[in-house]
Amino acid sequence: MTIKGALFDFSGTLFRIEPTESWLRAVLDATGTAVPEEDILRYARQLEDAGALPGGAPPQAVPPHLTELWGVRDRSSEGHRTAFTGLAREVPLPRPELYDALYDRHMEPAAWRPYPDTAEVLGELRRRGVRIAVVSNIGWDLRPVFRAHGLDEFVDAYVLSYEHGIQKPDPRLFRVACDALVLAPADTVMVGDDRRADGGAARLGCRVHLVDHLPVEQRPDGLRPVLDFAGGAETP
Repeated sequence: MTIKGALFDFSGTLFRIEPTESWLRAVLDATGTAVPEEDILRYARQLEDAGALPGGAPPQAVPPHLTELWGVRDRSSEGHRTAFTGLAREVPLPRPELYDALYDRHMEPAAWRPYPDTAEVLGELRRRGVRIAVVSNIGWDLRPVFRAHGLDEFVDAYVLSYEHGIQKPDPRLFRVACDALVLAPADTVMVGDDRRADGGAARLGCRVHLVDHLPVEQRPDGLRPVLDFAGGAETP
């Protein structure tokens, strides 16, 4: 059956966050913090192991004092910031203000790159009359990222966990998205990179299509199979 709506995850599905080392270097440059090259590389490795970059590698271990918060971090902007700056603080950086600066950097449009086929697939879905929602577990407003990359025109609704106090895989968040598109769940597909979180849409009756969370260069056309759900002829 042809879909009428597509729900897309954000990080690892439509966009990818910059590498940890680039993230750190951008903040060091912006704050005028001079650090020897060997220390930059060491800090970047430690931050990656800590899972301090939202959208990056998960933490190797969540510190006990953050365990409870970690499970619900995407339900509020305050919880999201506290969780990720808490992970970053496990790494002894040279200036205390760097922790908040790192968190702020990851919200900048320049920190994100769309996958090579994101614009093509969203545009083609729109051409075929498919309604589109972005459904993300997140603690901040990602709309400026879409606007900066020229993709906001393709999105009919944004359903962000922190704005509703609900996070995937809770089917209620997918229900909000379907209602925003004025569609029945059976008429939609949820596209994401996390089998547990995004797979929760199946409990509501949405179809689910998973993509690989890979670096941008390694996934040039991972979204194109979504067009098979939409019916109609592709543009030449």
